[in-house]
Amino acid sequence: QLTPSSFLRIGQLSNVDLNEDVRELETELPRQHPNEIPHNEKLLSLKYESLDYDNSENQLFLEEERRINHAAFRTVEIKRWVICAMIGILTGLVACFIDIVVENLAGLKYRVVKGNIDKFTEKGGLSFSLLLWATLNASVVMVGSVIVAFIEPVAAGSGIPQIKCYLNGVKIPHVVRLKTLVIKVCGVILSVVGGLAVGKEGPMIHSGAVIAAGISQGRSTSLKRDFKIFEYFRRDTEKRDFVSAGAAAGVSAAFGAPVGGVLFSLEEGASFWNQFLTWRIFFASMISTFTLNSVLSVYHGNAWDLSSPGLINFGRFDNEKMGYTIQEIPIFIFMGVVGGILGALFNALNYWLTMFRIRYIHRPCLQVVEAMLVAAVTATVAFVMIYCSRDCQPIQGSSVAYPLQLFCADGEYNSMATAFFNTPEKSVVNLFHDPPGSYNPMTLGMFTLVYFFLACWTYGLTVSAGVFIPSLLIGAAWGRLFGISLSYLTKGSIWADPGKYALMGAAAQLGGIVRMTLSLTVIMMEATGNVTYGFPIMLVLMTAKIVGDYFVEGLYDMHIQLQSVPFLHWEAPVTSHSLTARSVMSAPVTCLRRIERVGTVVDILSDTSSNHNGFPVVESNPDATQVAGLRGLILRSQLIVLLKHKVFVERANLSLVQRRLKLKDFRDAYPRFPPIQSIHVSQDERECMIDLSEFMNPSPYTVPQEASLPRVFKLFRALGLRHLVVVDNRNEVVGMVTRKDLARYRLGKEGLEELSLAQT
Repeated sequence: QLTPSSFLRIGQLSNVDLNEDVRELETELPRQHPNEIPHNEKLLSLKYESLDYDNSENQLFLEEERRINHAAFRTVEIKRWVICAMIGILTGLVACFIDIVVENLAGLKYRVVKGNIDKFTEKGGLSFSLLLWATLNASVVMVGSVIVAFIEPVAAGSGIPQIKCYLNGVKIPHVVRLKTLVIKVCGVILSVVGGLAVGKEGPMIHSGAVIAAGISQGRSTSLKRDFKIFEYFRRDTEKRDFVSAGAAAGVSAAFGAPVGGVLFSLEEGASFWNQFLTWRIFFASMISTFTLNSVLSVYHGNAWDLSSPGLINFGRFDNEKMGYTIQEIPIFIFMGVVGGILGALFNALNYWLTMFRIRYIHRPCLQVVEAMLVAAVTATVAFVMIYCSRDCQPIQGSSVAYPLQLFCADGEYNSMATAFFNTPEKSVVNLFHDPPGSYNPMTLGMFTLVYFFLACWTYGLTVSAGVFIPSLLIGAAWGRLFGISLSYLTKGSIWADPGKYALMGAAAQLGGIVRMTLSLTVIMMEATGNVTYGFPIMLVLMTAKIVGDYFVEGLYDMHIQLQSVPFLHWEAPVTSHSLTARSVMSAPVTCLRRIERVGTVVDILSDTSSNHNGFPVVESNPDATQVAGLRGLILRSQLIVLLKHKVFVERANLSLVQRRLKLKDFRDAYPRFPPIQSIHVSQDERECMIDLSEFMNPSPYTVPQEASLPRVFKLFRALGLRHLVVVDNRNEVVGMVTRKDLARYRLGKEGLEELSLAQT
């Protein structure tokens, strides 16, 4: 059995080439690690389950609702607000921690390397400086990569694709664990300090989601501690709503954009939405930005100032010199087209690279070696570029943190070094705000070219890192270049300010890579603190998205598809009306009778070939006249709790001794229900009967077998179902529709295509 050891090994198919014959399969199994893992993106993995978003309205649920009075429901509502506030505060604090640690460690590294370079510039022997820089980078990244590859592979990448899947209703293993959060935070710090072409903004979204999932449950399964609070929220419905709030709080801590956070979670994430949820999410985002702001202000020593709302602050753009005129609109649209094309190129390159990684670099040790290689190469490339650059700028009046002199005259610094010899966030701000003439066009062109390939190579490594900042940096560099060439053409006309074009280029590049429109517009507006540019930014992003979508899909969607996740989009494929529920459903269905033998239940649950999670319950004694109609639906997790507590009919007359099961027993077993193998049922108990009528959901959603695929899809997607029972006109169960049956169909190049399922 292959051990999962990388974020991208999810899409792994060691021996599921579906037409392979059985003999080959048997010879394939003993070899632990095949050299090449055949991977096919036209597959859906069976290892992902859906979340139970739909409440089971069984008798226990109704009894609890009768017991709770109106006042108690009000306290539940208050608890929700309290949890949202706590999510905001903790997300803000985690962001502060990351920011402060990165600033200090990176500052230390740059000071050491700068001192070394200055020393060796005079004496000769700069190769020692290069060695020092590359070794520092590689060793830091090695630690960051080892913890991800060997301890928690889910923490790799930015985590946005995984959170997107979770909010879509797919249960991705380990994605919201405490361990993942710890590894994520440490991994981000190490990969940014290690000088990789990455940002720390993307992972904040994942961190916020983990914090939300943890707080709302009132206990930690990783630490085995139960705080006995918030027990009401221990189910998928509530947890998932809180996770969308956590993701929004993460965005708003990263960019200082609370409204952008809400829109992000609306656009990318939550599949179900209501007004109360919006308001709570906005509250969490606001609190998170405020917390970050106040802590960082205190840390920077101006406690009452509140001047750093987000981890990245693009600085203020002045309105006087930064207006735009009507004749610039076509220029902005053109920049959007360029951004879309470059973004599509980035995604296509990253796609091939990721396929290569899934196939050949699937062992943890290889992944660590690759990460160290990228770190060393990044340092070497940066050093060579700085070494060869002859672009010198006067030092006074410029705000460079670590000016490198190298071969420039005294009182001057090397301007290529401001781009490379800095954390990416600082470089972006420099490109936006440095006065015209700070950069040589040649410098910017070379930098864009090199950084584009570095960032593309870095995304998808086994380190936790985001793609937001590198894409902003690439865009800002070519945007500034564009602005400089414009002012050459127009003989230095006032409106061709390079900073403005750097901003538009950054928006175009980011929009071309991740394809978010609404939330990205608002995030850029909030991060620059400028509403004047709302319209141009929106134009640029729309153009970039339209142009990019013509070639290839967005980066996050691509990675979701590469991991073979059964992701449901907003609509069913357009041409699918001819398919009916009968042709889509899985059949035959394993049904249980309403009063069933315990032995039968145990055998059905232990059968490894059919790993079903929901069982329709039918009438128990069908005689000749009566049809075995559908009576309800019961989940595997509920059956396991019933077997664990041994709720059998034979014991019902001992009801004085044995307390009845309450909903609390089901909630305490959530989220890690014990496997059936761990529950011991003796031979006598196998002969007992079990009555499912008060535990099953008596009114599951059903569709007739003639319903068309779009209708089934709409019902399933809008209600967040996990199981949809297909019945015939006599109300007998004929099939079951689950997430995989619907996600199988999608529009390909030739029209509707059907993906195959694989146990990967």
